[in-house]
Amino acid sequence: MENISASGKTTMNYPNSEKQDEFSPAFVKESGEEPSKEIKSVTIGSNGSQLDNDDGRDGLGDKINKSNVSESKAHEENLVDSMEHDNVSKIQERSDFNPNVQEESSGVHIEQVDSGHQVDKGKDFESKTEEEANESTTEILSEEKEPEPIFDGTEVPGMEANRSSSTRSLDLGPEVEGSAWPEKAVALTNFVKEKGVVAVATVLRRLSIKRDELGQDIPTDEDKAASDSPEDNKTAEMSQKAAERSAWNPLNYIKISRDNTEKKAEPEAEAMEMLLQPIVIKGRIILYTRLGCKDCKEARLFLHRKRLRYVEINIDVFPSRKVELEKLSGSSAVPKVFFNEVLIGGLDEMKSLDESDKLNEKIDYLINEAPAVEAPLPPLSGEDDVSSNGALDEFAVIVQKMKQFIIIKDRFYKMRRFTSCFVGSEAVDFLSEDQYLERDEAIEFGRKLASKLFFRHVLEENLFEDGNHLYRFLDDDPVVASQCHNVPTGIIDVKPKPIIEIASRLRFLSYAIFEAYMSEDGRHVDYRSIHGSEEFARYLRTIQELHRVELQDMRREEKLAFFINLYNMMAIHAILEWGYPVGALERRKMFGDFKYVIGGCTYSLSAIQNGVLRGNQRPPYNLMKPFGEKDKRFKVALPYPEPLIHFALVFGSRSGPALQCYSPANIDKELMEAARNYLRGGGLIIDLQANAALASKILKWYSVDFGKNEVEVLKHASNYLEPANSEALLELLADARLKLMYQPYDWSLNL
Repeated sequence: MENISASGKTTMNYPNSEKQDEFSPAFVKESGEEPSKEIKSVTIGSNGSQLDNDDGRDGLGDKINKSNVSESKAHEENLVDSMEHDNVSKIQERSDFNPNVQEESSGVHIEQVDSGHQVDKGKDFESKTEEEANESTTEILSEEKEPEPIFDGTEVPGMEANRSSSTRSLDLGPEVEGSAWPEKAVALTNFVKEKGVVAVATVLRRLSIKRDELGQDIPTDEDKAASDSPEDNKTAEMSQKAAERSAWNPLNYIKISRDNTEKKAEPEAEAMEMLLQPIVIKGRIILYTRLGCKDCKEARLFLHRKRLRYVEINIDVFPSRKVELEKLSGSSAVPKVFFNEVLIGGLDEMKSLDESDKLNEKIDYLINEAPAVEAPLPPLSGEDDVSSNGALDEFAVIVQKMKQFIIIKDRFYKMRRFTSCFVGSEAVDFLSEDQYLERDEAIEFGRKLASKLFFRHVLEENLFEDGNHLYRFLDDDPVVASQCHNVPTGIIDVKPKPIIEIASRLRFLSYAIFEAYMSEDGRHVDYRSIHGSEEFARYLRTIQELHRVELQDMRREEKLAFFINLYNMMAIHAILEWGYPVGALERRKMFGDFKYVIGGCTYSLSAIQNGVLRGNQRPPYNLMKPFGEKDKRFKVALPYPEPLIHFALVFGSRSGPALQCYSPANIDKELMEAARNYLRGGGLIIDLQANAALASKILKWYSVDFGKNEVEVLKHASNYLEPANSEALLELLADARLKLMYQPYDWSLNL
């Protein structure tokens, strides 16, 4: 299976398919490490009157009072006989005891069952020894319980750490601590060792058991015997889910959650999957396309069915290649396919070759022959990209020189330490000397640079002043440097372009990426091909222009379309950069910590959704609003929530809406169409026979955007259902006979 190179820009596409498994490359990272095991044992001293633990320290012998031993010597024989009889009977009772290895979604859990019998004073040592072994094994093997998946990771419910250990503690009387202890301790030591080995061996077997490609455990005979009861079956299912959880995944190991039917796939299905892998070829396939071309979509599917990877060149995205296409083929009509330097033709020509069995000869040629010099080349990095074009920014040149001469270091200000900052007086000195300005003029010039978002006060106390005030360049801000993923290397010396122009180019790139690397219904995305494409590389260069743009003057429609498209592409960028999150904590991190700097401020996925598009509303299950009144981003937020944005924002989950591109001119119409497609496609199901409605959890999490209560939410949603279902839903609501239930949300990746 082919790994994705983080630096590769050449696209070897695997075209879209109408089926769910059309983009099937799976990158599953499984941890093969076994936790260390340690079990404390108890050993008997050579003199028979002192106990030592495994680390050599005196565990019990120092506690035995020699005077008590001498005083009880007269009764020694009778005491030994009675205690040995009790000990043998208790050990026989415990001989049938098996450690109950309980597997939960949080990990492996050792639980011991109390025998329920009356415990004598001599059993204190036994209970302490069992407790010590239990706590050691549980501490090593227990894992944190996986929380219930949360809508966006902004809140994680309380986690329960279920541990089971013996809590019995009885004090031993001095009259019992006689010479009977050594023989009793020998029996207890053997018992603990024997049962401890059985427990740990069972745990190790379940942790280190081999797994097949679908993540299934290979059952053993003991496992089969232990899974006869319904409780064991449920425990096994919970253990399987826990074992499938993986660590935070990088790009090459994107976690792919599979359905239960996929988990039970047989070897025949695995062999079929291997047959669907692309053919390894020495040559190169070039596919010329353009936006909105139906034959181009058919050509992608045709190459996909033939298991042929290709490089796509969209002549709308790369207009200079249109001239190349006309030179090579004599026409600019698309699609056009080249096998190395050989022109195959369009869709009809490929189908004709396939029907005459001549296409296989061409494929054999690709397998054995590398591309010649005259073969068309893949798109080059930066080809036809206007991101770096523009007039020279004189202010940027001054700031670049300023960074070289003033002292930038960590400083203390108002009892706090600020990293990588400079003093305002030093900046005034530099500007007055470099620009031949008076000090007052230098201060005004510094304020102009600050208004251009080159630097800002560390506490946002002022724009720019002379004196001991501390300021920091935008790219030196610790949050920007560590969490923002669109920060350019150095200061861009091109004048900032209008946000409308940048938004238009981003929308164009999003449309091209979605059309080339997404299924027709928008439900499945080929992340692998996106990451290696030149279109995505151009997107990464374009978003670097956002750090000094002005957002306040954008109209509502422009702001809606811009932030929705940016959110969807930003989510794809986050998945490619960090890997897809597999739990609530990982989702919380990605929603809150993956950021872009836009207009001098940082925006996370959660800030865009809840702060900007929802009119600065609190995220579900949170107490704080994203933006405070003094936050500069508060002015960017929409004046009121837009409920239909929830049917347009896509985070890569299967239960989310379909992915598409939105335009400012038709944003309201496109949002209503997205709501209809989502709710009619399973987002809200009406069961007339059961008088019930099965709704997506999106309507629950963001119910405040749709109405004050569930009735208002459903009335709002009924506007986007089919007329018959809408009328039936309103009738059920009027009669108060409706039962509302919510669908489970599938957070698995939309591959």
